Amino acid sequence: MRALISLLRSTGLVLCLLFGLVACSREPEPFRQESYVFGTRVEITVLGEPEARAQAAVARALADLDRLHERLHAWKGEGELVTINRALARGESAALPPDLAELLRTAQRDEALSDGLFSPALGGLVALWGFHADSFAPVAPDPAALRQLVEARPRLADLSLADGRIASRNRAVQLDLGGIAKGWALDRVRNELKAAGIRSALVNIGGNVIALGNKPDGAAWKVGIQHPRRSEAMAVVELADGEAVGTSGDYQRYFALNGRRHCHLIDPRDGSSDCRAQAATVLVAPAADAGLRSDVATKPIYLAGTARASYYASRFGIREVLLVDGHGEVWLSRSMQARLRWLAEPPRIHLLGAA
Repeated sequence: MRALISLLRSTGLVLCLLFGLVACSREPEPFRQESYVFGTRVEITVLGEPEARAQAAVARALADLDRLHERLHAWKGEGELVTINRALARGESAALPPDLAELLRTAQRDEALSDGLFSPALGGLVALWGFHADSFAPVAPDPAALRQLVEARPRLADLSLADGRIASRNRAVQLDLGGIAKGWALDRVRNELKAAGIRSALVNIGGNVIALGNKPDGAAWKVGIQHPRRSEAMAVVELADGEAVGTSGDYQRYFALNGRRHCHLIDPRDGSSDCRAQAATVLVAPAADAGLRSDVATKPIYLAGTARASYYASRFGIREVLLVDGHGEVWLSRSMQARLRWLAEPPRIHLLGAA
């Protein structure tokens, strides 16, 4: 009897050890946290890390995003961008922090690459159309004021960035970094998570997404591409370590007036807010600025339309492009076609011409 009890005890101990080993080898639960910055939803997902470690790293990244939100807000509060815009409107210079100076120099380069179709100097035009507000009233700007501002041709090229100061030779320049801030922040968050020892994460800032590592099992991340006229994804793309995907479209910040849709993607050539396309999406290969380019490049692609989309994509070193035109028809590059899995067949697909 004693021998039987001893055997049962030893067997139970072995089973307990086995169950303990299984529990120890089980992957930690995914950690996800959401926030709201830059007027959009942020979601960070971390895999393969203990909850406490993931939570601490994500908390630091979100705190940095909150600070950026305050600093870069174009019309609220007393952040750096509001202060700079007031000074530029008076014809004065203002203090310029080093990281913001670096961002604006990059934006100046990208403005030139896009032939001015991407330009954070157009804050005055964005405000005229009513998009410097939390809700958008369906009111068109005064035609004379719009024409005057377009003719003033505000450009980042008008800026002087030197000795920790910013100045402009054109008082019409008003900075609005909405076309680059999300992408810049993507790269910052990825770097912060990586420095904290996180090996597998996905960062989503308002539909601009970047991957850190693959999933713990080696699989790529699956990311949905929003349908511009439905509250669902129209396709899925897989992202490997360091790849980023970004979209600009007419379906979030917009209003309808006299049967026409007007969106925040202002055309600097004529100051119009006509939504000529529904959405532009790019997939960017791994690079230190992959997130930033995923944000910036969609603006000239959106405004240039199907005839010049490939040209501007190539100027930003991007091969994978998708454009949904004003009729809802899909135009894409061959390399993007190979990366997509459609969830529902689009009305019609066209291949974009070579750059």
